[in-house]
Amino acid sequence: MQRKVKFETGEIYHVYNRGVEKRILFQNHYEYRRFMALLYVSNSTKQIHLSNTAHNDNIEKIFEKERGEPIVAIGAYCLMPNHFHLLLTPLVEGGISKFMQKVQTGYSMYFNKKHSRVGSLFQGTFKSKHINKNEYLMYVYSYIHLNPAKLKNKEWKIQPNSFISDLKDFINEYPYSSLQEYLLKKYTLINSKPFPITRDQICDYTSMLDDYNEAFLPKNK
Repeated sequence: MQRKVKFETGEIYHVYNRGVEKRILFQNHYEYRRFMALLYVSNSTKQIHLSNTAHNDNIEKIFEKERGEPIVAIGAYCLMPNHFHLLLTPLVEGGISKFMQKVQTGYSMYFNKKHSRVGSLFQGTFKSKHINKNEYLMYVYSYIHLNPAKLKNKEWKIQPNSFISDLKDFINEYPYSSLQEYLLKKYTLINSKPFPITRDQICDYTSMLDDYNEAFLPKNK
């Protein structure tokens, strides 16, 4: 379990976790959207109940609910089959810890009930890394949004340019990443205002690759 971290308001953190024993967390589109709905309703000073029996046809209505004041700002996210990445900054004291507790507890309860299982779903609470320089922030944005490349080809970094061109389309169209929100300028989970980076920088695929491949940054992963 990660040691207790004091998350400072105004600071930026890369937050991530995976399924226990690398368990698949999201088995279908609805489960991805269920987790995204939890990211939405959990980011609030209000207590909003998300029923474990919500169906596919009404989960999208969750994103229309009035939430009250947010407790974190989400700068980026990506959901992968057995793990997730978030870029967060707390807007209130204890915001990240409260937010993550609600998200992980809510999804664990839903997943365990649906799949008739008991016990921990995630590997501990969650992991985090403090981002204290802009170069590292750019790398993390790129790292998060390029994560789906592994679904296309685990060896994507050493593929020819023709493959990289096709990969760009795959990443741009991946439905469980904040890159979609930036590209479409349709912000549901994202609040980019507290983050010192522009939309154009985030959506620039060439810059993403350059930032990802910077030699001095991978050691900070």
